[in-house]
Amino acid sequence: MKMNNMDISQIINELAEDRENYFNAVSPPIIQTSNFVFKKVDDLGKAFEDEMGGYLYSRGLNPTVDILRKKLAALDGAEDCLVFNNGAAAIFAGVFANVKSGDHIVSVKAPYTWAQKMFDVVLPRFGITTTYIDGTQIDNWKNAARSNTVLYYLESPNSWDFALQDIKAVGALARSKNIITLIDNSYCSPIYQRPIEMGMDMAMQTATKYIGGHSDTLGGVLSGTHAMMKKIFDSEYLNIGSGIQPFNAWLLIRGLRTLPVRLHRISQSAIEVVNFLKQHPKIEGVLFPLDETFPQYELAQQQMKGAGGLFTFVMNTDKMESIVKFCESLQHIMMAVSWGGHESLVIPKCAGIHPKDFDPANKEHRYVRMYVGLEDPSYIIADLEVALREI
Repeated sequence: MKMNNMDISQIINELAEDRENYFNAVSPPIIQTSNFVFKKVDDLGKAFEDEMGGYLYSRGLNPTVDILRKKLAALDGAEDCLVFNNGAAAIFAGVFANVKSGDHIVSVKAPYTWAQKMFDVVLPRFGITTTYIDGTQIDNWKNAARSNTVLYYLESPNSWDFALQDIKAVGALARSKNIITLIDNSYCSPIYQRPIEMGMDMAMQTATKYIGGHSDTLGGVLSGTHAMMKKIFDSEYLNIGSGIQPFNAWLLIRGLRTLPVRLHRISQSAIEVVNFLKQHPKIEGVLFPLDETFPQYELAQQQMKGAGGLFTFVMNTDKMESIVKFCESLQHIMMAVSWGGHESLVIPKCAGIHPKDFDPANKEHRYVRMYVGLEDPSYIIADLEVALREI
């Protein structure tokens, strides 16, 4: 089912909000309880048998978390979803629940740091191997698959160079080979991209970013069929204890109320900032999926409704010191990891490179990733202009 603006409004403002159950309050309460009581032994027994069928212990289900869970599943166009303490936990559970010793995974190259740590450090201890590929070419997915490949891991767009995968094509290939698919959809959020509708088995997003929107809480979302979510709930979700807490869930419900309007403002401002940087002599180029200079611009237009506020620009310099000077000269744009909040941010790629290893011939070493927040675009551009004069 396609989601239009009326559907979004209904999901955000009405879905799962049974206000008569909590004193007709406009904003749902935080059910800050660890435990739930039973009057009948039979009811308690049923809760033991199926903890996802009701409320037993807030490590599993909780009324406040359930409101959020239902809204997020609907936004993703999925049957169900689970909400975790953070995005890394959602990725870990989605992958770990679907692999066993001897299995093989195919992943896009350079995925999110903690996804790669899982593939490189944790899973090999259990005899599970991963092959990294350039996910922009469908043949690479086909050629990397083995007889023991059980999972394809996508991240479209990636969060540094914004490489895209053809989601429909990879999904169709995976189904033909009986391979499970999981995509990190954090960059777009379900407002701008709906991977479940394009054939993905599971869609993950860091609710820390656009869903929360205020840089004051963490969260991770994993959506899919009810059967898949039940499988994960009964094993990794309950065993690891990585479910989100009620107060954090309440903050994310609050963030959802303004999600479309925030994304619209951020997207419009980002285009203005990108256009400024593209014409600046100290900037070599900009990587932004919905800019016509982007290598996969046509694919981005096909599968994305918008691009949000995250992009990368390449500094036109051969000195790491100049990149450092630029970042440290910004007065209003802050330097920090993450993105999706109200504040504009930058992070230079060279922060993770030792000065002696800096290679100006390697364009990636000159990357600065920027996130445009809710400030007026002229305010952001003025800050960039002053900092660029310093180098």
